[in-house]
Amino acid sequence: MSEGNELVRLIRPRALPATKMIVEANEAECAALAKRFGVTAIHSLGAEVDFGNRDEAVLVDGILTATIEQPCAVTRESLTYEVTEPFSLRFVPAGQTPEYEEDEEFELTEEELDEVEYEGDSFDLGEAIAQTLGLAIDPYREGPDADAVRKETGIQSDEASQPSGPLAEALAALKKG
Repeated sequence: MSEGNELVRLIRPRALPATKMIVEANEAECAALAKRFGVTAIHSLGAEVDFGNRDEAVLVDGILTATIEQPCAVTRESLTYEVTEPFSLRFVPAGQTPEYEEDEEFELTEEELDEVEYEGDSFDLGEAIAQTLGLAIDPYREGPDADAVRKETGIQSDEASQPSGPLAEALAALKKG
């Protein structure tokens, strides 16, 4: 299951850590993750994690912190920023989640939204942390000079290109309600 992952931290549900677990990515892991997610660099990546049990599931609550470097979406100048992302995951043995038919409509509960199946006697917390980081990276992040460059080159922002007027306001009100 963990073969080829950049950040492997195997956890055995039968031997969960009794205290908070600290996960820190080393330099090679950060470099591999930066390549995977298409950013210039990941200068640091860590997570503080608490474990719990409910039925057959392992509940994981944590906070991910990272320092990301990537080009500005407008100027392409390098920018570095901090990410702090809380996460809650539920690891369940394979076959414990309900199967749905392809065309069947269903609603996921809050717990099922971040449910991760695993096989065998362990799950890869590191890959779950890596995926949480991937979702936290903003591929369209803008630096401090983005607005000036837009103005200089005549590029309109998404907000400026939105329709305005009474009809647009009515449509916006309908979307909110």
